[in-house]
Amino acid sequence: MTTRLLLLLCAGTSFAAPPEISKQTYVYKVVDGTEIHADVYRIPDGRSRPAILWIHGGALIMGQRGNLNPLQMEKYVGAGFTVVSIDYRLAPEVKLPAILEDVRDAYAWLRAKGPGLFAIDPNRIAVVGGSAGGYLTLMCGVMLRPRPKALVAFYGYGDIDGPWYGKPDPFYLRSPAVSREEAYAAVGGKVLTGAGSPNNRGRFYLYCRQHGIWPQEVAGLDPVTQPRAFDRYCPIRNITRDYPPTMLLHGDADTDVPYQQSVAMDAELARRGVEHQFITIPGGPHGFDGGKRMSDPVVAQAFARALEFLQRHM
Repeated sequence: MTTRLLLLLCAGTSFAAPPEISKQTYVYKVVDGTEIHADVYRIPDGRSRPAILWIHGGALIMGQRGNLNPLQMEKYVGAGFTVVSIDYRLAPEVKLPAILEDVRDAYAWLRAKGPGLFAIDPNRIAVVGGSAGGYLTLMCGVMLRPRPKALVAFYGYGDIDGPWYGKPDPFYLRSPAVSREEAYAAVGGKVLTGAGSPNNRGRFYLYCRQHGIWPQEVAGLDPVTQPRAFDRYCPIRNITRDYPPTMLLHGDADTDVPYQQSVAMDAELARRGVEHQFITIPGGPHGFDGGKRMSDPVVAQAFARALEFLQRHM
């Protein structure tokens, strides 16, 4: 079953905040002496609840678990979920296989330790993320076993070796050029998660987009000479009929992740017979749900639809 929703005139939907939200931080793995953390948000009443594994964005180069929008967190918890926001190692210090390993390990830790540590139901876990976190969310439908109950990808992408990432980007070329020296000075050294990263990693990302080298720096592969090597890292190429129910949300004015990425995922999910919904935000930019934008009625209803989707499948 597929439902495509174009939100034009929508009233906002409000959700009552829970009376108390507990936040606890855990180490879900240690690798090469680096602790990798997860923040857990929940109502501390001892009840077993479904869990949302939330994955931050940042092009796999930037970002951290604390980027979770507080208002969205409150709405997730108020709707009955425990939210687990994770860090993961970042490129270019590590490459994509290590990042995917962190996500797999976080999911395994959540299923194994979550019931005892913070009372989640290990058989009711969904994955939610935005941008690069949306990409990782879509990868979860391919690589995790047992499969999550649902996936919600905000402005994510299913194909990482297309021209939009593998060639100089016209939008980013409008910005003053970043030199190679400045770009590589912003990264390097000890392998980092976003929580411990310098604030100027965005300069490295801009350099990558201006030169069309994101695939090489993040995946360690060249899309020109090794196109088939990307197959395993592109969710759209690995969808089967048993892919989890999926919701896609994307603004059609996105200048970072092309709207067409979700259009193509929508078409492939439909072709494979996967239950899914696709919500278009007319005029929506990248990060259309960030900060105060949650007060926009169109955005508010889109988020309400995502909550309904999660509740139905969990």
